[in-house]
Amino acid sequence: MEQSHKVHHKPSAGTKHAKKDAAKGVDRSGGKGFNPKAFTNTSFRAADRAARRTAEKDQKRLHVPLVNRNPEERKVTAAKGQGMDEGKLPPPPIIVGLVGPPGVGKSTLLRSLVRRYTKHNLNSPQGPITVVSGKTRRITFIECGNDLNSMIDLGKVVDLVLLMIDGSFGFEMETFEFLNILQSHGFPKVIGLLTHLDLIKKASTLKDTKKRLKHRFWTEIYQGAKLFSLSGVMNGRYPDAEINLLSRFISVMKFRPLVFRNQHPYLLADRIQDMTSRELIRENPKIDRTITLYGYLRGPNLPPRNAKIHIPGAGDLEVSNVERLSDPCPLPTLESERRRKMGEKAKLIHAPMSDVGGVMYDKDAVYINVPGSFSKGGDAPQGEGEKMVMEMQDANRTFADNIKNSEIRLFGHSSAPLEVSQVKQQRVRRAAAPRSGGPMLGSADDADLDEDDGSEEEDDFEDEDVEGLVNGLDDESDQEGDLRYAESDSDNDDLELATGFQQDGKIVNIDDDEEFDDEGNEDFVNGDAHHDEDEDNEDEEDVPQWKKNLSDRAATFFAERMGRRRDLMSLIYGSELSPDEIAAGKTRPSSADAESSRMAQDDLFHVSREENRGDEGDQVKEPVDNEALKAKWDDEDMLDSIKDMFISGPVGEVDAEGNPYEEDGEGFEDIEDGSGDEGGDANGDGDGVPYVGVKPSANDHDHESARAAAAAKKQAALKAKFDETYDDEDEDGDKMDFYDQQKSEMAKQRQLNEDEFAGIDIDARAQIEGYRSGMYVRLEISEVPYEMVEHFNPAYPIIVGGLLAAEERFGYLTVRIKRHRWFTRTLKTNNPIIFSLGWRRFQSLPIYHLDDHSIRNRLLKYTPEHMHCYATFYGPVSTPNTGFCAFNSLGEESSGFRISATGVVLDIDRSTKIVKKLKLTGVPYKIFKNTAFIKDMFNSQLEVAKFEGANIKTVSGIRGQVKKAQNKPEGAFRATFEDKILMRDIVFLRAWYSIEPKKLYNPVCSLLLADKGEWKGMRLTGQIRRDEGIKTPLDINSAYKPIERTTRRFNTLKVPRKLEASLPYASKTKALKPQSKPTYLQSRAVVMSEEEKKAVTLLQQIQTLKKDKVARRKDKQEERRKEHRKKVGVIDEKKNDKLKEEKRERFKKEGLKRKRDEAAAEGKYGKKRRGKE
Repeated sequence: MEQSHKVHHKPSAGTKHAKKDAAKGVDRSGGKGFNPKAFTNTSFRAADRAARRTAEKDQKRLHVPLVNRNPEERKVTAAKGQGMDEGKLPPPPIIVGLVGPPGVGKSTLLRSLVRRYTKHNLNSPQGPITVVSGKTRRITFIECGNDLNSMIDLGKVVDLVLLMIDGSFGFEMETFEFLNILQSHGFPKVIGLLTHLDLIKKASTLKDTKKRLKHRFWTEIYQGAKLFSLSGVMNGRYPDAEINLLSRFISVMKFRPLVFRNQHPYLLADRIQDMTSRELIRENPKIDRTITLYGYLRGPNLPPRNAKIHIPGAGDLEVSNVERLSDPCPLPTLESERRRKMGEKAKLIHAPMSDVGGVMYDKDAVYINVPGSFSKGGDAPQGEGEKMVMEMQDANRTFADNIKNSEIRLFGHSSAPLEVSQVKQQRVRRAAAPRSGGPMLGSADDADLDEDDGSEEEDDFEDEDVEGLVNGLDDESDQEGDLRYAESDSDNDDLELATGFQQDGKIVNIDDDEEFDDEGNEDFVNGDAHHDEDEDNEDEEDVPQWKKNLSDRAATFFAERMGRRRDLMSLIYGSELSPDEIAAGKTRPSSADAESSRMAQDDLFHVSREENRGDEGDQVKEPVDNEALKAKWDDEDMLDSIKDMFISGPVGEVDAEGNPYEEDGEGFEDIEDGSGDEGGDANGDGDGVPYVGVKPSANDHDHESARAAAAAKKQAALKAKFDETYDDEDEDGDKMDFYDQQKSEMAKQRQLNEDEFAGIDIDARAQIEGYRSGMYVRLEISEVPYEMVEHFNPAYPIIVGGLLAAEERFGYLTVRIKRHRWFTRTLKTNNPIIFSLGWRRFQSLPIYHLDDHSIRNRLLKYTPEHMHCYATFYGPVSTPNTGFCAFNSLGEESSGFRISATGVVLDIDRSTKIVKKLKLTGVPYKIFKNTAFIKDMFNSQLEVAKFEGANIKTVSGIRGQVKKAQNKPEGAFRATFEDKILMRDIVFLRAWYSIEPKKLYNPVCSLLLADKGEWKGMRLTGQIRRDEGIKTPLDINSAYKPIERTTRRFNTLKVPRKLEASLPYASKTKALKPQSKPTYLQSRAVVMSEEEKKAVTLLQQIQTLKKDKVARRKDKQEERRKEHRKKVGVIDEKKNDKLKEEKRERFKKEGLKRKRDEAAAEGKYGKKRRGKE
């Protein structure tokens, strides 16, 4: 069957179509087409829906603008030959975490993604793996283990989570635990992945399973969250089509900065190295180590010196040294940008802890993997590790021999290497004192001159009295002979005027075509250079080309060097010069300083001698003649000439009274410009004092025009500022909303920051503002516990989190906390809980309390059900609004949900005072009407004095007040009550007792253990008794006993006659008088005959039988009714629950309606009130 071809359609959009339109002169910028009526809505309803949809889309994209501390991604332009801006620092790689329970397929997915991006096959992927995913983006993949510590740490740094779910089993508890950890520490982007779907054979079951898991996943994330399906495994990897689809989603995903990460610098370490001396480890294996960590910086800038950090699982540490390294996984360059597809050479991978290229780093060792059989001469492709082994096998000499026999050639075409010859003489130390009172001028080591000359000079022998000589040999010098030059500058007389230096030694003038013999060379070294006049008339053709016009070229180079702007940032932050040496113009340290700095770099000590103890400041001082200086400053003319240089003096022109004009201070001449050089000695005093400010000119017209121009410039600047502040942008039609305005302001601020540091070297900039996000740095950390190195496991991530200044101290934190709805047990006060707060994981003892009507914070013994409460505990200070989560245990022994509580930090200043209810009891020992004397409540008169005026109450409810303490018995007091109390009454005093939280900070140091899950914190008393087999002690007073209460019989109430007479009739006692005469029934006599007696007896017997029968029938009916009542009770209970629910819903709706009505009423009245105003 032949293949059917589709009909060709001409392109209606795109680059080719635009080119054709440009050639034909067609302009389509006015809209989608030429017919304006073709793209309008057909009805007003469709127009309304379209408008609503547009407004909804605009509102959905709005969120609180946050400053992104990471550098912006590079922009790829469509113009041919123009690529991304390579001068800017690229953003750090995106951290993608692979999370899921064991056996779900995380390692398989990691190998598939690495294969997709780099064509590498990883056998055992471990640690962070960084790959180049595109021309502007890099990705760092890391696999998360099944332990809670790894989940907590990675949840704080990952930008994207690939949440893997076993489709054949469903959601597991670890998945929900990780999602709740993410919610507490700032929720990053999450993509779900369903695996093991090939185990479900039935199509309908597979469809239902996908739908059910998708909706459950949406419940936890958000409606519409992306959920991928991975069908099965082929050749140890997932299908390429599914991996390509997943990688496309990852490549276009945008990430919003999270608040906590925007405030703290952090680093995900991809390599660790132990720098401790082997000898120290041999002497003491448990000595604290010095380690280096490598990785990409993220977040704000890291301080260059003494940065305080926290490594989760290791503790608080301090960075002793930070060094910026070259990017091990750089983005593609401009050459690859010219192609549409990224080249294979640009698909780099950086995975030091994995087996990339057969090489794997582990602690301080390097393992080389050679799979299968290996033969040296085979044709099989060799990895990096095999090449390293073969190169070591081919070595014939040791490394020391290679260094000894190495040669240095100045140029690539040089025929002979450089040789260094040193005269064997005893070294004589020279004092670093100037000969002419000025600063010492060291040997030539100017970086600018070296760069211009294209040559290098060595200063290894600068402190020698007889210095080494460098013999440079090339093709032309072989014919002319060896020429030797001393290591000193050949500057001209302008050096002293330009830099303030005086040359140490005699000035040597190098003329054209001059040569020195060996004797002259020796004199030149000692400072006495002799020119050989016999060779002045030598033919110019015999002079080498490089020797011609030496003086002119030297003068040109010197002028260029003097005119070049000095980089003060590099001198201050990037050199070893002292401030005095920089101010004096030195570009290199003195010999003594250089020697000490070299020794400091080599970690060596040198003996301090007397000649090194001189005053460093004396080297930059000049001798001062006090008499001449006094005479100079006593001269009135000279003082008048510089009076206008000070704030108190006049600036510019003055009037007849000596006061300056109003606008004289507006203009200043450009000192760098040559216009101010004239009339340097206007006063004629010979001191050469320059004029600073607006100098009066002979030409009044030029001066007036300059003043007018300065005033106009100032007025224009003020007008522009006023217009920017108060002008309404509606006139121009480009008014931005709040969101766009904030975004534009942040972009302007970012550009200002870039412009401020535009001309500064990247290392000098790092010393000023710190190391920026995106740099690959090396952190040197000292005093690290040796267990971290000994028990290092690449499967557990190492995160370096920067600490703010306030987070280094400890104190009491007040948080709002809520027990998690899936945690089964209730939390109790003073029970130890593990908090994950900020970068830290630690155990503390919280005290729960609740706000009691904004009066006090009342202690709670247990956390309330389904309700927030407050908690106060001791720990590291964190900024308010920082989220946290809490755990009772981090081990895997618990089968239930392990996150016990979540919350947020509220306060850190210990202003919360927690009180506990306290009831004091006492009994009366004397009673006088409403006054009673109470004992057994206090122990001393001082305690009674503290509670004078306090309210007390009896069990029967009679209220009273504490009056005054009694001498005997101790602690007794007099109290008054509102009624007379009894001797058997118990008197209560309700008081509040202040509670102080216990100080406990127990950091979770899981990285220091061989088994990372074996960390044990403080245990509860019941756990200790259960582990140790100790029985719970029983207190007799705490045992429950049956309560026996006797029935009290009260006397009848007797109302006095006078009181009863004054009462109304309705309130009088309803008591009848006793009957004085017998009644008719009592007085009559009844006599029955024998027949009547028999009849009455028979009737009584019949009535007795009937009563017994009725009683038995009632018992049967009661049994049946009891069963019926039991059935009806269940129905009534359900009915009551339903009624309660309906009532609750009705009240809820009525409350919401009432709130809406109140809000509408407030809005209406507010509008009226604003209208009146």
